[in-house]
Amino acid sequence: MSNVQENVKKIIEEATAKIQGVDALDALNEVRVAFLGKKGQLTSVLKGMKDVAPEDRPKVGQWVNEARETIEKHLEETKKDLEAKKLALQMESETIDVTLPAKKAEMGHRHPNAIALDEVERIFIGMGYEVIEGPEVEYDEYNFEKLNIPANHPAKDEQDTFYINKDIVLRTQTSPVQARVMEQGKLPIRMLSPGRVFRSDEVDATHSPSFHQIEGLVIDKNITFADLKGTLEVFARELFGPDTKTKFRPHHFPFTEPSAEMDVSCFKCGGKGCRFCKGEGWIEILGCGMVHPHVLEMCGIDPTEYTGFAFGVGMERIALLKYEIDDMRLLYENDVRFLKQF
Repeated sequence: MSNVQENVKKIIEEATAKIQGVDALDALNEVRVAFLGKKGQLTSVLKGMKDVAPEDRPKVGQWVNEARETIEKHLEETKKDLEAKKLALQMESETIDVTLPAKKAEMGHRHPNAIALDEVERIFIGMGYEVIEGPEVEYDEYNFEKLNIPANHPAKDEQDTFYINKDIVLRTQTSPVQARVMEQGKLPIRMLSPGRVFRSDEVDATHSPSFHQIEGLVIDKNITFADLKGTLEVFARELFGPDTKTKFRPHHFPFTEPSAEMDVSCFKCGGKGCRFCKGEGWIEILGCGMVHPHVLEMCGIDPTEYTGFAFGVGMERIALLKYEIDDMRLLYENDVRFLKQF
């Protein structure tokens, strides 16, 4: 019996010495396994109980349990000390200066083209127009024929238009959407058709093979050129300022008759002449006119009963003018330094 008791005391002393010499949590766990594990020293004492007299076994069990409690107490105290030291070291090495400004999240915003489009749509929706979109890959019939552009017209040349095949093109304007709406026969019509269009142009400061247009169409009884002028004057003042003046110059478009181009007084100099308007005091902004009677007929509308007007403006042109950008290519180069200005 005395040998067993001595053995248990030695185990306690040895365990205590090893625990005191531990400087890491991993090493402490190894000590726990060595003395208290399934193959540990205290477990070995219990396995030797078969050699102890039956009347002495309770005493041996008590010594082993007391030894286990003592060792576990030392282990727990040492674990707390090691955890505290580890936390203190971590706090010292991973110090965070809470007074430093936080990193700002990079927030995106709408493209200048989209901002300009939203503003144009807002103006015309306020006048009762409906925004309607159509396909970018269009039939020749809608892109040209129904707009009074015959087969021998220069616009149908492959140098100006991207052809998929002889009957299908990448639309050169958003006017085909107007033809599609007119042939549905739901009158009156007040619509706006924005979208991407394609023309075989070289890329430079004012041209691109892909750009955006927004076109308007009104069809009703007793529509006159005065209605067209009044509508576009309201549009110009809403977009460029209440002092904006408009001027209409005769022009030619196959799908309108009579046709005109509209200029607005320079909103930079008020019409006095400056670098922005090239000293003229006026800036060309869009094309417009009364819908050609033949276009109405081809879309199933009686030109003796209904009349209408149409207009079209390049969205890039609106953005370039409104934000005083002198090179169209800047809108598509995705230079963050440029886009952050809007």
